[in-house]
Amino acid sequence: MSDNVTIDPRTAPEACGSMAEVRQGVDALDRALVQLLAERQRYMDAAARIKPDRSVVHDDARIEDVVAKVLAAAGPAGLSPAIAEPVWRTLIDRCIAHEFSVWDRTRG
Repeated sequence: MSDNVTIDPRTAPEACGSMAEVRQGVDALDRALVQLLAERQRYMDAAARIKPDRSVVHDDARIEDVVAKVLAAAGPAGLSPAIAEPVWRTLIDRCIAHEFSVWDRTRG
């Protein structure tokens, strides 16, 4: 079951005429991103519950697969790979650390 992420009303970036509108849009998107990241974190909780051994928490092949998929989606969405790749590599790194923590707390 997926969470319903709501994004507050905002002016489209191309239509913004003031910094107040830009900031309102950024703040609305940040709140939505927090909801999405919280859901992603819950998937890491599930992974920690499902993975049978701590040694499989860090998976280099999966990391590269995720980054490749993100980069493939970034272009058509208009997201610069110079933003997408480091953001996702950091996100993945922190999610792996979270998963290790959950795995250790629940099984260690």
